[in-house]
Amino acid sequence: MKPIELNLTVNGRDETVTIPPNRTLLEMLREDLQLTGAKEGCGHGECGACMVVLNGRTVNSCLVLAAETAGANVVTIEGLKHGDTLHAVQQAFVEKSGMQCGFCTSGQVLAAKAMLDEIPEPTPQQIRDGMAGSFCRCTGYTKIFEAVETAATLLKARRKARA
Repeated sequence: MKPIELNLTVNGRDETVTIPPNRTLLEMLREDLQLTGAKEGCGHGECGACMVVLNGRTVNSCLVLAAETAGANVVTIEGLKHGDTLHAVQQAFVEKSGMQCGFCTSGQVLAAKAMLDEIPEPTPQQIRDGMAGSFCRCTGYTKIFEAVETAATLLKARRKARA
């Protein structure tokens, strides 16, 4: 197979990569761009460990061919913090111990961020529904849900401080 050249934006940076046409977005991020936050859990789009934000929507990067992302905007866990300042969702996961082994954490954080972008003040049921595609095999989800609730409060306070 003839390699293809791909131009896209990843975490705010313009990137050009030359890849085999059958490479997944997950493989390209990890192998070509050395962004290892997204993990391959199941390889079938079921677990959410490989979740990234593609053009404003969460996707399981193991299911997306990298070639389909030409000209796209991709945000990975590495792209959330600004300098030394964690994103509110990252901060809340730390504060509430919303992780155990950490394998699924990047997917959990990105799922929570995307949900909170759409629903800034979610109900507990909306949080459960919004996090449904991102599985954790270590926790009982209570700490994850608490972290999302805390993140919503932090984001609200940050919006208020900017106004």
